[in-house]
Amino acid sequence: MTNIKGKIFVLGDNIDTDQIIPAHHLVYDLHDPEKRKLYGKYALSGVPKEKSGLPQGNIKFINNDNYTSEFSLIIAGKNFGCGSSREHAPVALAMAGIKAVVAESYARIFFRNCVDGGYLIPYETPQRLILSLKTNDRVEIDVHRDYLHHVESSTDYKLHPLGEVRDILSCGGIFQYARNHHIVGNE
Repeated sequence: MTNIKGKIFVLGDNIDTDQIIPAHHLVYDLHDPEKRKLYGKYALSGVPKEKSGLPQGNIKFINNDNYTSEFSLIIAGKNFGCGSSREHAPVALAMAGIKAVVAESYARIFFRNCVDGGYLIPYETPQRLILSLKTNDRVEIDVHRDYLHHVESSTDYKLHPLGEVRDILSCGGIFQYARNHHIVGNE
């Protein structure tokens, strides 16, 4: 895994999977590369305005007819990815160009879907970063030392270590991890 740099998009608490990718966008074939891009285009399209780009509330995650976002990281509050067990949610964020989400806590199934599919890094933070950072700020995550560096203020924030999921993410997901460790065959 390599360090992640880029602009952040800040969200509030309880961002659910219907807000990450609304149900009416689940019709696109994940195996068709052209249709799969639509998951990125509609990522976070269900987030209410008051939770979008906090504290401003009017910043778009995806602009115009783009399929990817100008943001590469999401900073969120508590219970990110709650709601249904929709595995399309981390796919949508990854297709939009998100490399990592840093949240205070996650719905367990969303966290596992991120890791199992190798879609993005779900970091947890002990700090309420949504009060300190704002959308469009630049950060760098040091994935080897588990900290986030806020460029504008030159402040470092310690993140919870990834632990055993680091190896799964490094392999690109649970199935590749199993193949690499001879847990399953390569058929």
